[in-house]
Amino acid sequence: MRATSLYLVFGLVLLMAWTSEAQPQAAVPERCCFDFIDFQIPGKKIMSALRTSSHCPIPGVVVTTPRTEFCVKPDEPWIKKML
Repeated sequence: MRATSLYLVFGLVLLMAWTSEAQPQAAVPERCCFDFIDFQIPGKKIMSALRTSSHCPIPGVVVTTPRTEFCVKPDEPWIKKML
C-alpha cells in the first residue's frame, strides 16, 4: 500500500509539473545600457541613436558612430535634440 501511494503522489507531481502553464517570461533585450558617457558626441559623427528596450533595468540611448557604440542617458539635452 505504501509503494502504491508513493507512486501515485509522484505521478501526480509529475503530471502537475508537465501541465503547468506558469512559464517564466524570458524577455531578454538585445542591448541594455549600464555605463553612460558624460560627454557630447558631435552630430556629424552619429550614424544612429536608438532607445533601449523597456525591459532594460535602466533607460538609455545607444548612439552608434563609425568606430563604436556609446550609451547616453536619455535626459541629456543634446541627445533629446537628436531624437
